[in-house]
Amino acid sequence: MRKYLLLLLPFTVLAQNNPNPGYWQQKVDYKMEVSMDVKTYQYKGKQTLIYTNNSPDTLKRVYFHLYNNAFQPNSPMDARIQSIKDPDARMATKKKVDGKEVRVSRIAALKPNEIGYLYVSNLKQDGNPVNNKRVSTILEVDLANPLLPKASTTFTMDFDGQVPVQIRRSGRNNKEGIELSMAQWYPKMAEYDGDGWQADPYIAREFHGVWGDFEVKITIDKKYILGGTGYLQNGNQIGYNYQDEGVKVVIPKKEKTLTWHFIAPNVHDFTWAADKEYIHDVYKTNFGTTLHFLYQDKAPFAQNWKNLQPKTAQLMEIYNSTVGKYPYKQYSVIQGGDGGMEYAMCTLILGEGEFEGLLGVTAHEMAHSWFQHVLASNEAKHSWMDEGFTTWLENHGLNEIAEKKIANPHEDSYKSYVALVKSGKEQSQATHADRYDENRPYSIQAYSKGNLFLTQLEYLIGKENLLKTIKRYYADYKFTHPTPTDIKHTAEKVSGANLDWFLSDWTKTTNTIDYSIKNVEDLVTATKVTLERIGRTPMPLDIAVLYEDGSAESFYIPNTLMRYTKENQFPSIKRTVLEGWDWAYPTFSFQINKEKGKIKSIEIDPSGLMADVNRENNSFKK
Repeated sequence: MRKYLLLLLPFTVLAQNNPNPGYWQQKVDYKMEVSMDVKTYQYKGKQTLIYTNNSPDTLKRVYFHLYNNAFQPNSPMDARIQSIKDPDARMATKKKVDGKEVRVSRIAALKPNEIGYLYVSNLKQDGNPVNNKRVSTILEVDLANPLLPKASTTFTMDFDGQVPVQIRRSGRNNKEGIELSMAQWYPKMAEYDGDGWQADPYIAREFHGVWGDFEVKITIDKKYILGGTGYLQNGNQIGYNYQDEGVKVVIPKKEKTLTWHFIAPNVHDFTWAADKEYIHDVYKTNFGTTLHFLYQDKAPFAQNWKNLQPKTAQLMEIYNSTVGKYPYKQYSVIQGGDGGMEYAMCTLILGEGEFEGLLGVTAHEMAHSWFQHVLASNEAKHSWMDEGFTTWLENHGLNEIAEKKIANPHEDSYKSYVALVKSGKEQSQATHADRYDENRPYSIQAYSKGNLFLTQLEYLIGKENLLKTIKRYYADYKFTHPTPTDIKHTAEKVSGANLDWFLSDWTKTTNTIDYSIKNVEDLVTATKVTLERIGRTPMPLDIAVLYEDGSAESFYIPNTLMRYTKENQFPSIKRTVLEGWDWAYPTFSFQINKEKGKIKSIEIDPSGLMADVNRENNSFKK
């Protein structure tokens, strides 16, 4: 018990440190006991949940997520797969209909013993039965007694589940033979925040949850090795002993099952995986976090998992120094799932590919630990804040450990974003994640355009200020579900620039950045340059001029909406700060005090950081 309290103490200090006046957030504490039947892939559980209402509202209803119910024919997820133009290839199979190849939902074909389900019974609030109704993946609960502000209540329930055939994220017997990938497997309290209840049905996208403390006991056939969220409490009791070079398992001869006891402080989900063939390696770092790797010992892939371990430690150290300290004492990389997906204190990833792919997925999913599992913005509403910022950190980290660094590790995001714009299929980033017309545009706006939000900040306020912004954002808002306004406010505090216009244009519209050099006119002893703003989004402009004699100078045109002048990013080159360019004027002219014949080239944004959708008109060459 004392050990448990010591684990929780550091997180109590961190909780609800959001600097916004009047901020509040809910809290949950779960105790669960679950028994898994590995022959039927069915499980039974008991849950005691203490729910604390830190809101100013009296709650008369609550909602639970029952994610497993998505994996049933005619579920909302099934319907979405069948209706969307480009269904996720993992969730659909190819079939010929009238001579044409189409994708058909895998969920629609599931048999009763292959579906997923999660059913709750004997649900009580403080010992009193409550009326409840299951609506697909949501359980609607009418409280026996209203929950007042600053009060807590206790829910108890029994639940029955069946692990679906592996289709999306959670499931059994994935394509690499991992038996159990147990993600979002239990009745999970929905989040209630300043916008109300966040109780969306599970259609395909990400998750949003309430932070709390988990105590979970999992009883399973003794042949299975488990890994996932939380700290194992009874390793010696079940004969599972950590060692520097790996894990030594001593299975008690008489027992048919073992009960694994985990505690996870201040997380908003609990995930685990189990397989009889897992190898479990432990990698000690010099910065206080122990890394765990669980994978199948299959040639030639096992060596990739060995090589992955020091690289993972390098990446985590870079992430710590770039964003802030990872707050838990453990992180696990586990073979399982259907690709790569982040969870509390761990990730499930496929493990039978090339090393570069394994490293890249690990770099991305681990980076989520900062943006999804410590900051945890609402991904349904602001997917770009998690996926985009995670992509930025992944690219930054991989570039830092690469043998040969590149000037712009985010080039792929620029290319994807520009291609999306040209396709005409872009939707605003303010679109709910489930409301995109197609999957591909959703992915690009979340990952690529979300990444470019940070690269555009770098262009606007400079690299030093961007890095300061990321660190302060993490320090100020960890464990508090920040919103887009919070990252904008942080950048404004750090730099002194006004950035509301940028947040609006970039995330709430499909406005684009597009500037051109319209005309270069010889004035005999000088040169007049006229620029044109073609896209709707205004930006400050860096202009580089290279002369025939090899010398160079630059010009900076402030964006008047920013009320800010960026530091010279190339101090070795003379820079002239011109008058600001107001958005209302479609063109802007300035003068170079040299005749046109002496100018070799003029270029808008020589750094290539600005996300101009048409760079072909950005330069003049003699």
